[in-house]
Amino acid sequence: MSTSAGLTDRRGIPAAAFVEDVQIYLSQLNLDVNSALAFLQERLQQYRVVEMKLLAQQRDLQAKIPEIEKCLDVVATLQSKKGTGEDLIADFEVSEGIYSRARIEEAESVCLWLGANVMLDYSCEEATVLLQKNLENAKASLEVLVADLQFVRDQVTITQWIDQVTIARVYNWDVHQRRLQQAAATPSES
Repeated sequence: MSTSAGLTDRRGIPAAAFVEDVQIYLSQLNLDVNSALAFLQERLQQYRVVEMKLLAQQRDLQAKIPEIEKCLDVVATLQSKKGTGEDLIADFEVSEGIYSRARIEEAESVCLWLGANVMLDYSCEEATVLLQKNLENAKASLEVLVADLQFVRDQVTITQWIDQVTIARVYNWDVHQRRLQQAAATPSES
């Protein structure tokens, strides 16, 4: 059994494999024909599950990036108003769909949600550095995720094609083996 086109695992996701020799494939995996066919179908389902998980992570990151950018804009606006004596009027969300208006005077610091019901107070400069780092990390993670997703999609496509070919090859091999067994069991006519 060899991987198709020389592909290898990507971050723990196995590359789809093309079955060159059915007999060797079955003996390497210690499977019978029906188990091998079931294994191939299971592998395809595993790829689809991984694809769904990656898509969910992608949606989360795609929502997180604009949120971080929005926070950076707010901190930048607060910093630009610093020292001007000018108040900042802002509408903020109290609860889903419920907003309140606030007057912000000379903000020296901001509070950032860190997750797990944790909020910390940062100076505007520290908040900017932290948010920039979080934005860079989120964008880098999204790039890796998109590459992983493309790899999985390729494996699904390859596996679907390979499954069709391999299923036909395994089935044909099984038919051939049965004919050989029948021929060996049937006494030859002389």
